[in-house]
Amino acid sequence: MDLRRTLNLILTKLNGGLVRVLKAARRPPEWRSKVKEATKSPSNRLCLMGLILGMALTLIAEDLQAQTQTPNLQTAVEGTQTPQDQKIQQLQDKLEEIQKQLMELKKANSAQPATHFTSTAKASAAPSALTEEEPEITDPSNPKSVPFAFADFTWLNGNARTKDTPYATRFFTPEIRSDVNYTYDFRHPQDDTISGSSEIFRSSEVQVTQLGVGGDFHYDNVRARLMTQFGLYSQTTPRNDASPARGQWNLADAYRYISEAYGGYHFNIQHGVNVDAGIFMSYVGLFSYYQFDNWAYQPSYVSSNTPWFFNGVRVQWFPTAKLKIEPWFINGWQSYGRFNNRPGLGGQILYRPNAKWSILGNQYGYGEDALGVSSRTRYHTDDSVEYKYYDRPTARISKAAATLTGDMGCESGGGVSCFGNGKNGPKQSFLGFMFYNRLWFDRDRYAMTIGGGRINNPGRYLVLLPPINGATAASGTPYFTENPGDPYKAWDVSLTGDYMPSQYFTYRLEYNHRAANVPYFSGPGGVTPPGGNTGTPGSIVPGWSPDLRYSENRITGALLVKF
Repeated sequence: MDLRRTLNLILTKLNGGLVRVLKAARRPPEWRSKVKEATKSPSNRLCLMGLILGMALTLIAEDLQAQTQTPNLQTAVEGTQTPQDQKIQQLQDKLEEIQKQLMELKKANSAQPATHFTSTAKASAAPSALTEEEPEITDPSNPKSVPFAFADFTWLNGNARTKDTPYATRFFTPEIRSDVNYTYDFRHPQDDTISGSSEIFRSSEVQVTQLGVGGDFHYDNVRARLMTQFGLYSQTTPRNDASPARGQWNLADAYRYISEAYGGYHFNIQHGVNVDAGIFMSYVGLFSYYQFDNWAYQPSYVSSNTPWFFNGVRVQWFPTAKLKIEPWFINGWQSYGRFNNRPGLGGQILYRPNAKWSILGNQYGYGEDALGVSSRTRYHTDDSVEYKYYDRPTARISKAAATLTGDMGCESGGGVSCFGNGKNGPKQSFLGFMFYNRLWFDRDRYAMTIGGGRINNPGRYLVLLPPINGATAASGTPYFTENPGDPYKAWDVSLTGDYMPSQYFTYRLEYNHRAANVPYFSGPGGVTPPGGNTGTPGSIVPGWSPDLRYSENRITGALLVKF
């Protein structure tokens, strides 16, 4: 036979072999349901396909051998072999080689467990309560379901909008973040220094606010997370913590390049219990420490002036798939160490009854967080509601949501009082709120956010100290005092536009107006003495004073990456 007829014969036999294998596999309906269940895994399906194809190829090889046996014997007797017979023999050898490779592939896949990709852990959401070998259960009524997995909560302010991490493995879910911004300050401070922000620090320059590399480790119920912080955050965040001024071993340098670092264990109790120790995000004030996760780049004062991290121990208890209860035992209020002789105690309650609502409460107390004043105790409550009131993915406006956050707090003892001016001292309190509304467009590729807030903080114990002549939270400065009873009221408004061509990338353009009842923001003269900082941090420089103004206006453009 010629080569064309040989190839046609092989194709016909291959088709016939597959049909015979499929007919031989017919069984009653209950058997087929078991087969369907067994082939849910991609590796099982691959093995089954390899087995079927291997059996088909075996049948084909047998048929070809039967058809070519006589000519081959004849040519062997005659001592000659036609070119057609040689080609047929080569095809038979090739079929046997393919069959062998399929069997080896089947064995390799049966020995290797399937890999399931997991989403990156969020600041307010629980890491998966299941191991990677198990499929994710999203039904909240199932006692083994993953907390908060019953709906898509990537729309929340403070939660990353990434839905997956495609390069995650069974043991590690990597995470990379990049935050680069350019800010134009309409005051044009000559030293390019922006005051009173925990997110924006320089004007008229391209600056790396944060570059973080890390991720989540998870195996056999053991868990750990590490996120580094390079860029301006590595300098500005430790600068706002006064606790390293107490005692030896420079804690600010020890933790400078770490934003999150903790390890713990997951207990399979109810919907999960996690016990972690180290540095973790506080989530007080709703906004995330990472700008990519937020609706706005510069959050209002309620977030900007409250803690971004805690150093201590937390327990995350999920009695249901919709509820988290999280107590804290921590060193203090956004501090690497204790300010005095007492730690801080607090906790969080997070409830998400459905895909539209998220209700969050954070409470703090007991800690003595005024450096060198051991008898002054701080109390604080921070409570937020987020509501998605519109969701039509294919419409021009694809989504709409709003958030409202309210904070109250005070300090008591050490010459101040929670309850007004009196014999125990002047009132030292914090009262603030912020509101944001966000619209998404064109299948969530574009978004616009408008919002702002207001605070009243007599005593200024939560107000970010301007970096006048290199002042830090520990040094203070006579140019902007934080004495009991010092008044401070401030308000702000912002308008933010986002372009999000990918779930891993955001281009953001934002306008901010901020104002206060006392001079606080950098003016054209700046907050740095001529020639640079002089003397000890925050000290008086003869013949010079900072240029502080009552308000500021600025525009920020940022490129935000997370994957």
